[in-house]
Amino acid sequence: MNTDSAISESIEQAADSVGSVWPLHSFVTANPLAGFEDQPFHEAVERAEDLLGGDGYPSPDVFRRAWETGQIDSDVLAAKLDEHGYDADPETLLDRLEATADSTPDIDTAETPADRVDAVLTKWLAAFLDQGTATWSMPDREQGFYAAVRSVAPHDGAIPDGSADAWPAAPTDAIERVLADHPRDAWPAVFEHHLTALPGWTGFIKQRAADDDAWQSTYPITLAGYLAVRLTLTDLFDAQVLPADPSTDAEATDDDSVALEEVWLSAWEASYRSELVEAVADRSATAAETDEDGRPDAQFVFCIDTRSEIIRRHIETAGDYETHGYAGFFGIPMRYEGYDADVSVDACPPILDAQHRITDRPTADAGDQATYDRWSSVTEAGGKLIKSLKSNAATAFSYVESAGSGYGLALAARTLLPGRVYDAHEATDERVPDAHEFCEPSVDYNPDAVTEIREGLTLDEQVEYAATAFELMGWEQFARLVVVAGHASQTANNPFDSSLDCGACAGNPGGPNARVLATICNDEAVRAELRERGHDIPEDTVFVAGEHNTTTDEVELYDGAVPESHADDLEQLRADLETARAGAAAERADDMGAGENAGVRETERRAADWAETRPEWGLAGNAGFVVGPRELTENLDLDGRSFLHSYDWATDDDGDALEAIVTGPMVVTQWINTQYYFATVDNGVYGSGSKVTHNPVGNVGVYQGNGGDLMTGLPLQSLMAADDEPYHQPLRLSTVIHAPVERVTEILANNEAVTELLDNGWLSLTVVDPEQDHRAFHYDGELSWTDHETAATVTPTPTDEATAEATADD
Repeated sequence: MNTDSAISESIEQAADSVGSVWPLHSFVTANPLAGFEDQPFHEAVERAEDLLGGDGYPSPDVFRRAWETGQIDSDVLAAKLDEHGYDADPETLLDRLEATADSTPDIDTAETPADRVDAVLTKWLAAFLDQGTATWSMPDREQGFYAAVRSVAPHDGAIPDGSADAWPAAPTDAIERVLADHPRDAWPAVFEHHLTALPGWTGFIKQRAADDDAWQSTYPITLAGYLAVRLTLTDLFDAQVLPADPSTDAEATDDDSVALEEVWLSAWEASYRSELVEAVADRSATAAETDEDGRPDAQFVFCIDTRSEIIRRHIETAGDYETHGYAGFFGIPMRYEGYDADVSVDACPPILDAQHRITDRPTADAGDQATYDRWSSVTEAGGKLIKSLKSNAATAFSYVESAGSGYGLALAARTLLPGRVYDAHEATDERVPDAHEFCEPSVDYNPDAVTEIREGLTLDEQVEYAATAFELMGWEQFARLVVVAGHASQTANNPFDSSLDCGACAGNPGGPNARVLATICNDEAVRAELRERGHDIPEDTVFVAGEHNTTTDEVELYDGAVPESHADDLEQLRADLETARAGAAAERADDMGAGENAGVRETERRAADWAETRPEWGLAGNAGFVVGPRELTENLDLDGRSFLHSYDWATDDDGDALEAIVTGPMVVTQWINTQYYFATVDNGVYGSGSKVTHNPVGNVGVYQGNGGDLMTGLPLQSLMAADDEPYHQPLRLSTVIHAPVERVTEILANNEAVTELLDNGWLSLTVVDPEQDHRAFHYDGELSWTDHETAATVTPTPTDEATAEATADD
């Protein structure tokens, strides 16, 4: 193997230790330890602690609070402790954990050569990776990161030697020069050491290189180029090239004991899971005996997002409405470009590649377009003028002096009267049309479009996406109005605002996806094909796109295509949505500590208050994922903690629909869950610290303070009720599927990657089998199942396992 190939292979091997990091404008929730998912959870967190320094389990205080408040059932805990040979009482064991936590050695804060390497490296990373915020750009960026740093090194007084000898022309030559005295079999360990030194920047580079977006195409950066710079600086600063102690690499061990933290965590998860599973199993039995209701007044399709659970509950109590859950990109892997957007975005999960380019195009009768364009031109010109005046040394002081009073009043209003600011924005929105009012998505396939991704969808593809949606959700009837509602958050002055948008749309609002699916389903040619496939959509059914504002719980309807014949239906629907909004907003405001009497007005204040660090809770609290018909969870208050995906096993004869859910949404929800989990248990390593001290950098991420590594995860305010009290309960995801257990077993057997996640304990799976007296079976590893009641306490004996497996397969 030649040197270049050896370097490339070693880098690829080492890069698994660092999770991908997306830029702030499209923040994607993902497991920060994704590269360790081929290992059992307890081994993965131990390995990650060695490499990254992050804790993998909640603190003893968190376990104690959960136990004392009843979140951890004492009987379940006792059984789990006894199973693993811990014979002391819980209080004594918690004291033991606390003593271990308190014995952590002090960290030497003296500056080291490696610190100086990091300081220089992060300075030039921030300059190179800037996405349009810097007034003066780093020179030679188009040549790539290594070449750009090589060109500025002679002019950087912080770098000891900027000579050509120190900086060979090619990145691989630079790497080889530094590693010349080290054997090739040590290279993966060296690369892993240096890639994990700044995991935030490394994760961002890793994702950008893989994504190959417009920024990457124009200003390329690779892990090899990054390592070439880092290793060269390491050599010049005389820092340590090799890991401090290579013996810390994972080694085989005969110790098969389970860590005490793992036992406490398992007991907590079993306590939560038992309530959820038993509720679903009870509903499964009673729903089977209940006749179906008649045609509802309207149907809603919401994202499976946990925040949708709250609004769905309140909509169903406001009238004769039916709600369903479906991944919020609505099954359409698309790249979307808004009417006046500067860039396009991939509005689909990162697990998929965008297949269709969708743009907003003005309709033939676009009377509102001129009004929108005038307002947009004025605001854009004003923004450019202000930026120019503020950054121009000749005008900055005079500008501030002349405009300062106006700015002062605006700042005071934003600070003291955020509700009034919200009203002002709403009034403006009413006068200025939204783009969706005069645009329609370019759904139809355009073979003449010259784009990287083909524009639109063929008729067959449109039919397939619509049919897939109905089949995954198990639909057999359609109301007069069917609302397809994406979701987005509303927040001010929040670098992490995209983390509150739709995760299934890669951190973007879900309204555009909803518009595409609604447009497809209203097309007569599509409906004709759907009827041939058994989906008989009545002539009077109209699909309406919408968007759920998860901060204020307003559901905006894009009703331009609704005919006059449905005007009364639409008017009643709007009234009932306001009722549902009031109830959901009150519940949400109470969860945020605003009190039982707060409601819509409090959520509006949070949406407009630029000093509000917690506009909403996002997906904090997520712990469960229920796959089944709505009858299983209807009227159950799941406290906004469960993802809900509609599915009817009886309409899925071949199991294809369930397989799509298991391999798609279940995996994505596990990503979301693990990011919330790790950011809660160690926010300093896997999160991003307090918003109060965030320093956004280059529109790609945030620092804590004025430099250093990019912070990779969620801020404290998205997770914590107080500094020492998590709002998010750090539990691994508990999935509950309503289907024959034999069908689920077949799906797992055919999908090794999903089975590996389950076998390694990254999430749990319980199946409520409607064909076996609605009994619940818990996945026990290696395609075997255990009776749920047994699994809630102890691991079964081999005889019990065999019996459960045989019963499950009957």
